[in-house]
Amino acid sequence: MSAPARSAADTSAVSPALSKSQLAYEWLHERIVSGTLAPGARLVLAQVATELEVSVVPVREAVRRLEAEGLVTFEKNVGATVAGIDPVEYLYTMQTLSLVEGAATALSAPAVGHQDLAAAREVNTRMRAMVADFPDSFDPVQFTQLNHDFHSVLFEHCPNPHILDLVHRGWNRLTALRGSTFSFVPERASESVEEHEELLRLIESGAPTSEIEIAARRHRSATLDAYLARTDAHPNFPNL
Repeated sequence: MSAPARSAADTSAVSPALSKSQLAYEWLHERIVSGTLAPGARLVLAQVATELEVSVVPVREAVRRLEAEGLVTFEKNVGATVAGIDPVEYLYTMQTLSLVEGAATALSAPAVGHQDLAAAREVNTRMRAMVADFPDSFDPVQFTQLNHDFHSVLFEHCPNPHILDLVHRGWNRLTALRGSTFSFVPERASESVEEHEELLRLIESGAPTSEIEIAARRHRSATLDAYLARTDAHPNFPNL
């Protein structure tokens, strides 16, 4: 496994309240979801333990937690590796996100204030600028990060922690693939920006939560539909 060096000073900057297992979890989690540790990368527990100046035991606990979240897999004679997202997993994850993120956005809506709406609009304006200069300044990875930032504003106020946890897990599972999704269906970028504006309008006007949920679900499903529409031309994507 190749990972950036981390000094003892870096680890000491982490809150002392964090357990060694939590420290190992957050260290690995950040590198997996950011793409620093790519799908298929081996996680050598002893190496991680040395990097963080802890024993192997808390690292093993952290890896088990990551496995439960679908970010790590265990293979016979290989050990722990960073999980990839295959096309079928992408389909199932997007379908699930359509449901849980739609619910989270609807439940969050009453608590979304003027400052939240302004922040979301600022992000969407940046996304619109990228689309306006397409393809010259269009960076699908950056666009995906902005997309996550936008939606986070709308669903993070969800009062149901279990639903919110499912949303976070879904986004984490998509990280490895989402960067290429807008490259594969770039036309979805401009459509996505307009659908964002509609979501903001509904929340700002105090629309019924049921209407907001339907709009959020439709928005998520539209990206999946656009991707699946190209599957026949994609040699690595099975017929679903």
